[in-house]
Amino acid sequence: MKISTRGRYGVRLLIDLAEHSDEDHVSLASVARRQTISIRYLEQVAVILRRSGFIRSVKGASGGYSLARRSEDIIIGEVLRVLEGDMLVVDPVLPGVKETKLQRCIRISVFDRLNDRIAAVIDRKTLASITGTTDPDASYMYFI
Repeated sequence: MKISTRGRYGVRLLIDLAEHSDEDHVSLASVARRQTISIRYLEQVAVILRRSGFIRSVKGASGGYSLARRSEDIIIGEVLRVLEGDMLVVDPVLPGVKETKLQRCIRISVFDRLNDRIAAVIDRKTLASITGTTDPDASYMYFI
């Protein structure tokens, strides 16, 4: 499994919008400039994210985009699945296809465990945890 440019740029777009959430809306041109991303490619990604309910658009000369949900409510795994499809390292076994014992063993002991670990990471991270607003993995311990 490799996350494509679409997935990476989509997450970067959302991070940029979260970091500029104090503004009513942000133009894609300004995001493209800050993130050094092609505006044409960013427009394609923005359409997918808007249709999926992650961002909203404001039309007009001074229009732009903003987050449609709070950054705490946007889960990175959901975003990646919208942009990339499933996040599996190998395709699941098709119905009716018979696995050998070795294939089943490898799938259960390696691939299924990898899928579970990947899902555990991306489904735990929110946009807020990436932008530094909140991070469930950051726990500070003070020793006396």
